[in-house]
Amino acid sequence: MVITFPVSDRKHETLIPLIKQYTKKGSLYYSDEHTAYASLELIGKHRQISHNRDEYVREDTHINRIEGFWSYAKMWLYQYRGIHKQYFHLYLKEIEFRFNNRNSDLYPIISKILVKTVADL
Repeated sequence: MVITFPVSDRKHETLIPLIKQYTKKGSLYYSDEHTAYASLELIGKHRQISHNRDEYVREDTHINRIEGFWSYAKMWLYQYRGIHKQYFHLYLKEIEFRFNNRNSDLYPIISKILVKTVADL
C-alpha cells in the first residue's frame, strides 16, 4: 500500500516525522542512499540501495515498488500536461487510490464509498 502527500522539501526534519507518523515503529524500511533516511535504523530495520554505485537490487533489497508507483503516477499525470500546484494533492490522492486498488474492480469500491457518504449526510 502506498500513502502519498506533497512535502515542502526532502530534508530529514521534514521526512522523518512523517515516516514516524504513518508507519509502525520497528517497520522494515527500504530506501535509496538519500541522507534524510540515514536515521531510519533508529526507528526500525533499514535496507539501502546505492544508485550512485549502480546498485539497484541486492538479494531481496530493492525499491522497485515505490519506483513502480511513481512510474504509474507519471503515466496518469502526463495526460494533463501540467497541473496547478493548488490541486496537485488531489491528483496525487486519486493516483494513490487507483494504484492501491489497481487489481480490483473500482465500481463496487466507489459505489460503497458513495453510499456511505450519502448515508452520513
